[in-house]
Amino acid sequence: MSSALFESIGLGSIDPAYFFIGLIAVIFILLILLIVQIAKTNKLKKRFEKFMQGKDGGSLEEEISNLFQDISSLKEISDSNSKEIKNLYKRMRFTYQKLGIVKYDAFKQMGGMLSFSLALLNEDNDGFIINSVHSSDGCYSYTKEITKGECALALGEEEKQALDMAMGNE
Repeated sequence: MSSALFESIGLGSIDPAYFFIGLIAVIFILLILLIVQIAKTNKLKKRFEKFMQGKDGGSLEEEISNLFQDISSLKEISDSNSKEIKNLYKRMRFTYQKLGIVKYDAFKQMGGMLSFSLALLNEDNDGFIINSVHSSDGCYSYTKEITKGECALALGEEEKQALDMAMGNE
């Protein structure tokens, strides 16, 4: 079987039956693709309906706007908290946060280890040592200033131990 159309475009030697079989195959493939797309569309439609359940476009837009406002307020609160935390850290540098205490018997005849040396230092190792000496005559207390972990006055053995403990050397 020959076709005048095939003859005019230079395909006169091809049987039109092959052409129709090819067209049927293409139509079949397109039909399968159409079914797949319909299934995907239905699945998407079900998801959309579930998402929009109880909502209309206006209320959904309002809800999204409220979420953005919530995010903005959370960001402001977070920024405020960050500033407050930085302020607290700055102030904390000057608080006494390191501690060393050594209890001892100032005089060998007394027991109970009632005398002590207490070192209190800040982050920069500035602070003081309180030394309390308990004797049978009474209790005597004095302090020594500490700057950068050093004292301008001579330290007793217990005071050195308390200072080392506070600085983390012991």
